Amino acid sequence: VQLVESGGGLVQPGGSLRLSCAASGFTFSNYAMRWYRQAPGKERELVATISSTGGNTNYADSMKGRFTISRDNAKNTVYLQMNSLKPEDTAVYYCYTRNYGSGRDYWGQGTQVTVSS
Repeated sequence: VQLVESGGGLVQPGGSLRLSCAASGFTFSNYAMRWYRQAPGKERELVATISSTGGNTNYADSMKGRFTISRDNAKNTVYLQMNSLKPEDTAVYYCYTRNYGSGRDYWGQGTQVTVSS
């Protein structure tokens, strides 16, 4: 299993970024996917979840209306569109999935998002 994030970078407040997570090594379309983030000195927090088909999504309250999670099962990729970014969105963003059969968790290496003027 491999999860590889991309799309992070430096953006000004109010700007937008789209993160991508390319998955391999498992049947992507069978797995729900999540984005997490971890800011310096803080615990990792859940950002958004998407079901295996993409039909159901959930967001942390602070991201609702600004972030959109989506997936393309044909491309084995999950996305996080982030709009109206704030300095407090600065964090390393991680892609995650879980194999509930084996109980194993899988994480990407993370991509840095910095929101600053």
